[in-house]
Amino acid sequence: MTTPVKRKRARLLGVVALAVLAATAAGPAAASGSPAPRARFVAHLDMADGQRPENITLEPDGSADVTFAFSRQIARIAPDGRVRVLATLPAPPAGATTPALTQPFLGGVVRADDGTLYFLYATGSSDLTGLWRLRPGGTARRIAALPADSLPNGLALDDRGGFLYAADSVLGTVWRVHAAGGTPTRWAKAAELDASGFLGANGIKIHNGAAWVTNLDRGTVLRIPITRRGTAGAVETRATGLVNIDDIAFTGHGDTLLAAVNADNTVALVRRNGTHTTVLTGADGLQNPTSLAVRGTTAYVASGAYTTNEDPNLLAVRLPAAG
Repeated sequence: MTTPVKRKRARLLGVVALAVLAATAAGPAAASGSPAPRARFVAHLDMADGQRPENITLEPDGSADVTFAFSRQIARIAPDGRVRVLATLPAPPAGATTPALTQPFLGGVVRADDGTLYFLYATGSSDLTGLWRLRPGGTARRIAALPADSLPNGLALDDRGGFLYAADSVLGTVWRVHAAGGTPTRWAKAAELDASGFLGANGIKIHNGAAWVTNLDRGTVLRIPITRRGTAGAVETRATGLVNIDDIAFTGHGDTLLAAVNADNTVALVRRNGTHTTVLTGADGLQNPTSLAVRGTTAYVASGAYTTNEDPNLLAVRLPAAG
């Protein structure tokens, strides 16, 4: 692990998101420290090759597409655990320093229905930082530039409007850009999105007509309504007490969600009223969980092992349907 990464962790970890796992009534068992039933490893990743998953999105065949945070790679993890690199992004120019993290950082990734992948890259340079696109069989290219002093982290796609939303951990902003590319707009800017020491707005999901955003430093889950005009409504705080929260994933059509709490090495089940319970821990295989994804009754959790430095991995858990 490089010195910049060590520095990053030492300052209040939990950092950067990467994806995958669902929750429900298995909570009490995990909270007591015993392994969650039905949990299994999909893949143990190669830390020496920089395979530290930051964010995740799922393919129809059960494969998981992930960003490897500091190796500048997008990869696909097959259901049998095999890893195939889909693209490696260009290195930044000499002297470029990524805000907060020092080195180049690949953040959120989402998949459109046609198989196109969108992902965020931050380098501290104006020629590379922004939203990137990779079409099936194609080459990765940037389709929207973001400021060099930004740290685009979590990414969400609103299929209904064709817009992507990016949570900026340094500028305390949610950016909005059309899936076709172009100039991003500063969709939401609020004190609730700001950092209070290290990183602010982090994970993001579009759910039930709103953008749901985590704040790592403040330990909050925020809801920002998307108005009929597409503008941002007033920020609502929906959960607190989750310092070092990274990514989230909803367990069903309701507002119950799973939260990856990176530095605490846990996944919490957050209920509609904001109360939360630990449902997975290191005893279940978590190694600094970065991101979550849910499909049906299966949840996936990606772990970057940023501070444990032991076993970056992808877990899958089969659980009863949750609302």
